Amino acid sequence: MKSESKDSRPAKDTDCRPMNAPRYMDIATFMRAPLVRDPSEVDIGLIGVPFDAAVTNRPGARHGPREIRNMSSFMRTTHHVTGINPYKLCRIGDLGDTPINHAYHVEKSLKDIQMFYEKVHAAGTIPLSAGGDHSIPLPIFRAIAAQRPIGMVHIDAHTDTWDEFLGSKFTHGAPFRRAVEEGLLDPKRTVQIGIRGAQNSPEGWEFSREQGMRVIFMEEFTKLGVETVIGEARRVVGEGPTYITFDVDGLDPVYAPGTGTPEVGGLTTIEAQALLRGLRGLNLVGGDVVEVAPPFDPTGNTALVGATMMYEILCLLAEAVAKRES
Repeated sequence: MKSESKDSRPAKDTDCRPMNAPRYMDIATFMRAPLVRDPSEVDIGLIGVPFDAAVTNRPGARHGPREIRNMSSFMRTTHHVTGINPYKLCRIGDLGDTPINHAYHVEKSLKDIQMFYEKVHAAGTIPLSAGGDHSIPLPIFRAIAAQRPIGMVHIDAHTDTWDEFLGSKFTHGAPFRRAVEEGLLDPKRTVQIGIRGAQNSPEGWEFSREQGMRVIFMEEFTKLGVETVIGEARRVVGEGPTYITFDVDGLDPVYAPGTGTPEVGGLTTIEAQALLRGLRGLNLVGGDVVEVAPPFDPTGNTALVGATMMYEILCLLAEAVAKRES
């Protein structure tokens, strides 16, 4: 791709020719998009964050980006339900992985991630990331929400608003508590969907509710149904800038066993896809899919699920970018 600015480069789509080749050929990139090093060359940057030093249970999500890249070769251009072809709407590229120069120091690693995303944000590029554990939204928010807090649609089994675990305040169970405290996340424009599983302390649930987050436990999700939950999510986040974060343990482990903290009784893949598709038209500024831990699923299905959800979010982001630029 040419190294021209977004304003000077006439083409606003992505070279899709690699997608016409057999999917088992060539170097694996996210969605078979071009590998790009300069974020200013693309409107949406697909980014891997191979970091899982903040997990409280089973590690392995550091291998998520590589396997999601591999399984994303199964994705094609045009969405069969919405008709969206994200590659025709904007320029999409794989920006590689965030450098992790302090892999054995959680807070320094989060700073490494933040510095990478600050460059992406400065280029005006929308990030769509594959984790890694669920600590990674905090440094992403520090980069993209430094000027104003953002809203969030959060699909997960856990609220990730606990405070401290074994002396650390920066685990994958705490990113959204820290983000609220740092003024990066607007809790009143945050909805958490699919929450479930017994806990040793209710502090995470209590923090979310006390701060004004809309917490939809799995039992309420089942009672309300997908369409009603979509309406509630849209009501909560409104028209302001919004981020989507998708933890694969929000799904029932029969669909995504390869994750660090599985919780029985979650969403089906069909429900999750319908939920994401219902978010069309929101003012989206980024997204991620996290907690894919390939070592716990030798079939590769969890990585395929992660890649599929990432494609769903990519379609939403591309439409949002095109709308803002029209």
